[in-house]
Amino acid sequence: MQSAAKEFAATAGAYIKMTYLEALTQAQIEEMDRDERVFLMGEDISVYGGDKIVERFGKNRVWNMPISEGSFTGLGIGAAINGLRPIVDLSIASFMYLASDQIINQASKLRYMTGGQIDVPIVFRCCMFSVGSKAAQHADRPYPFFMNVPGLKIICPTSPADIKGLMKSAIRDGDPVLVFEDTRLWPLKGDVSTDPEYVIPIGKANVKREGKDVTIVAIAGAIRPTMEAVDALAEEGISVEVIDPRTLKPLDHEAFKNSVAKTGRLVIVENAHAVCNVGSEIAAVMVEEAFDLLKRPVLRLSAPDIHVPFSPALEKNFYPTKEHIIAAVRRLL
Repeated sequence: MQSAAKEFAATAGAYIKMTYLEALTQAQIEEMDRDERVFLMGEDISVYGGDKIVERFGKNRVWNMPISEGSFTGLGIGAAINGLRPIVDLSIASFMYLASDQIINQASKLRYMTGGQIDVPIVFRCCMFSVGSKAAQHADRPYPFFMNVPGLKIICPTSPADIKGLMKSAIRDGDPVLVFEDTRLWPLKGDVSTDPEYVIPIGKANVKREGKDVTIVAIAGAIRPTMEAVDALAEEGISVEVIDPRTLKPLDHEAFKNSVAKTGRLVIVENAHAVCNVGSEIAAVMVEEAFDLLKRPVLRLSAPDIHVPFSPALEKNFYPTKEHIIAAVRRLL
């Protein structure tokens, strides 16, 4: 585990500033250049940065599919079984439900059921449009749903450097990898390595900010209000350590324990619903394996157990806010 600055300084080559979405696009281009087995398929491929990939590689390696998630997901899994390395773009995260039978009953299980004779090197991308009045059928954050499935890896990076490095690792991995992107992070800018071999290992968390009073684990889009809250708390003399898991399966529990060993207090912030979410898993493992490190109970901040409203007024405070996070930290102190 190392800070973002240290991790970035350790990489070779120059770097440039780009947005999260540009870094994601660049990762796919570099991997398609590196390995001719990699191809892109899915919905709305030519939008959200995909036009650059279409221009570079043409329709032989970029397939714009009909709105039939179960069928083209199965096609991608078949291609992976036969030696290719598909990136399947399912667009909106709620559409993952429609492809879930193929992902869960085929992609995640075939290696196990064939005694290791079949590999399924495939990446499933999706975008979490959790704001903007997308309404309940287009605004879910279903990553906890897939965390319960053996055989899958799940990444959820929050910075341009991390999405590039982890996306490249996902494409090179021999197992199915799910990539959940929060669209509120797409415009975020940061320094990104130009080294085509810049990769980040799947399963390693990142310390976004070091602190000594409280540990906050912030997942996906929750990182933005978390950093705003931490800045405000710092002005009061409260030192908060912020950890971005980056990978949701497997989770880097050692990183959380090492931080809580310093602070004794833990808050977990995410935008998924409260029941059986990532915070539930982190809290359970912490209580089972490191209860003696905790000075106070673990606190979880998440969306309530109701569907996402269409109303902008109701949606505004549906997810944890800067004020919610500040209040939770003060409660622990």
